Amino acid sequence: MAFFVALYSTNWLTLWDSSIIVNHMVEQNNEEQLDHIFHALADPTRREMVRMIAAQERTVSELAEPFDMSLAAASKHIKVLERSGLLDRSIQGRTHTCRLNPGVMSRAMEWLQFYERFWTRQFDALERELNKAKKEEH
Repeated sequence: MAFFVALYSTNWLTLWDSSIIVNHMVEQNNEEQLDHIFHALADPTRREMVRMIAAQERTVSELAEPFDMSLAAASKHIKVLERSGLLDRSIQGRTHTCRLNPGVMSRAMEWLQFYERFWTRQFDALERELNKAKKEEH
């Protein structure tokens, strides 16, 4: 019975599985952040806003200006970008200034590059097979 209690005690689970739990939480947070990033970038208005702040910091008014929308609507888009981490906003008085957070964008790029390498290898293998089949025909 003592072994059974020790096996299922909180201390044993904490000592045994702490790295697994932490790794799972980190993976889950990364996955959640990627979900937020790609959700934010799925909208053409937000992609354009990201492009604009990549060139230079912009106020909310400057970000809203090129679009046929109210400041409230632009602010909703900016909040989605903020939630994803792509955009940082600072407030000085009544002026809200937005800037790109390049670290978050690089996480999305790393994810995309993994799949780019995967598909490049797949297409390279297909090309080798097609070239081999072409040589065998002649």
